Amino acid sequence: MGAPPARPEPEEAGSAAAGGAGAGRPLLSFALATAMEQVQAHSGAVYLMAADEPVLEMAVMAGLPRAFAAPWERIGLSAPIPVADAVRERRLVWVGGEEDMARRYPRIAVVLPYPFALAAVPVATADTVYGAMYVTWPGAHPTVLSDREREALTSAGERLAIRLARAARQNRAPRNEPDLLATPPSGVAGTLGTVEAARMVGRLPYGLASLDLHGRVSFANAAAAELLDVAVDDLLGTQPWVSVPWLNDPMYEDRYRAALISQHVTSFVALKPPGDWLSFRLYPSTSGLTARISRARAVAEMAGAARHADASAAPRLVTISQVLNLAGVLTEAVGVQDVVQLVADEVVPAVGSQALVILGSRGGRLHVLGHRGYADPHVVEQFDGLPLAERTPGTHVLNTGVPAFFESRQQLERLYPDRPGTPDSFAAWAYLPLIASGRPVGTCVLAYADPHVFPADERAVLTSLGGLVAQALERALLYDAKNQLAHGLQAALLPHSLTPPPGVEAAARYLPAMHGMEIGGDFYDLVPTRPLAAAVIGDVQGHNVTAAGLMGQIRTGIRAFTTVGQAPEEVMRSTNRLLIDFGADLFASCLYLRLDPERGRAVMSRAGHPPPLLRRPDGRVKVLDLAGGPLLGIDEGATYPTTEVSLAPGSVLALYTDGLVESPGVDIEEALVGLGELLAENGDQPLERLADTLVRHSAAAQERVDDVAVLLLRARPDG
Repeated sequence: MGAPPARPEPEEAGSAAAGGAGAGRPLLSFALATAMEQVQAHSGAVYLMAADEPVLEMAVMAGLPRAFAAPWERIGLSAPIPVADAVRERRLVWVGGEEDMARRYPRIAVVLPYPFALAAVPVATADTVYGAMYVTWPGAHPTVLSDREREALTSAGERLAIRLARAARQNRAPRNEPDLLATPPSGVAGTLGTVEAARMVGRLPYGLASLDLHGRVSFANAAAAELLDVAVDDLLGTQPWVSVPWLNDPMYEDRYRAALISQHVTSFVALKPPGDWLSFRLYPSTSGLTARISRARAVAEMAGAARHADASAAPRLVTISQVLNLAGVLTEAVGVQDVVQLVADEVVPAVGSQALVILGSRGGRLHVLGHRGYADPHVVEQFDGLPLAERTPGTHVLNTGVPAFFESRQQLERLYPDRPGTPDSFAAWAYLPLIASGRPVGTCVLAYADPHVFPADERAVLTSLGGLVAQALERALLYDAKNQLAHGLQAALLPHSLTPPPGVEAAARYLPAMHGMEIGGDFYDLVPTRPLAAAVIGDVQGHNVTAAGLMGQIRTGIRAFTTVGQAPEEVMRSTNRLLIDFGADLFASCLYLRLDPERGRAVMSRAGHPPPLLRRPDGRVKVLDLAGGPLLGIDEGATYPTTEVSLAPGSVLALYTDGLVESPGVDIEEALVGLGELLAENGDQPLERLADTLVRHSAAAQERVDDVAVLLLRARPDG
């Protein structure tokens, strides 16, 4: 990457520090070059805040062609990118290498999987944020940023902010400044030594070529031309992957990028048709790189891994980088609204649009799934429910699967003069079909505030982007549908309300596991059989639809056995036989009790379930050691003896499933002790609040690797 320009003399530096633009000095370029020189950085860039949107825009770059950073020329402030983090958090952000980048910023690591270190600092005064600056070092940089480097970069950001503030007060905004690349080396240039050096290189038996930072060939000897089978004159000024057809493969351009970014020697082999293998070894520097080309040896075993280039179809690497970056973003989406938000935060600023609408179809009509950037939401909502037979850009793109680009309002109105609805305030639009699994799932509309020309390469990127959004939307629609089904099924299987007998209060909570369909086999119930009542809590093995369905059958069976007057031990035996008769090969734990508030007692029977906790009126908590039998569904002849427990007025009985106390790495006895302490300290709270407290402060319930159910019963003091 380009070596920073020579540092100005004191008088020149003073002039630049005074504002730069007034003296004809580029303010941003000078600040960036100075910072890079102070810390011996490899490359860098300055971003400035956009005037009217939460976006950082790259103003100047140094040391590398801007194309290397094309996916991040415009960055939303909410993006998980180092410069955005530096602005949001007003601090220096340090990324110590390839592994650190992959762990903290995987989107960047996917696009630039090379060893390099990066530091980003905010450019801000106490009350104004102007932007951010970042610099990078080759992969050989230590993984820790030194105090000297940290102080120099922080000071550089602060100094640039002060100069920008001064320029703003003087109404002198920074002008468009050229990017900084390396200057030609001095010394032997223009001397006879250069001629002799060229003659010497020309006599070497292997090929040598010099490439600048843009990848253009500035020198090639005769051996290189012969090996590549291209005349020297046809190589000079071109990029090898453009002028040499069989090198027109993104993989080879990627090696050039890897060498420049990491400053590590990089090599690869390539097949020159029909069967010659050539070895390329790239020696990078801050001004470009030198390629050594020779015939490859012992590569027969690598022939299967070599790839032929398709010159007519090979995409540009920058385009691939943009798509990969946005693909990484969209993999984070879960529901439909996540997709809408991520596209608004990441895609809209990246492509330079100002508003977004995502349309879906249902029942032969358009439906607005989400939108951002419209001052008047009614402009968007009027299209909700529009028949797909209506002639509009959105319906046409959805029906045909062909994208549509309108560079001006006049163009849109000429093609769709009778489109319904109130026109919006935008001036250009891209309508992208969202096609996943071979079928249309929606339309993504990107709106631009000003007329916008869509060149062929941009149309290709946007169309590819539509495919990525479609895949994310398809997953999100499926997730939302499953989620709605799961919540609906769970709500139908659990009691909508609890009706305790006189003298008893009751409260319950249910939390599904965080993994899977958010539906499970945990259940609870309170069955009034006045003057008595029955309470039950249980856990069917698994947390899926099968477990939930079986749970509903068990709960219904227990209600039926209770209603006909069976004793607790008989209810458990009947439920055990019922579960075995179902033949589901699933087991269930269960705790059943018959409440007698008038006599202040409860008769309990347990089937492999965690023991309940009893908080006495004086605040002491006891783990009840109950008689019981095996899990339900194992032994058809199992018996379930009962235990009678006294329930004094004011006492609280806590029934729960194992998801409340069991989590990886936590001892069950310690978890029970912790639960007992929570119950002792908070047992005087209203029962609903107590239920929330137990769930909120349980470590196992927070991790939720299993479903959680809690049923609390309190004998009223005045009962």
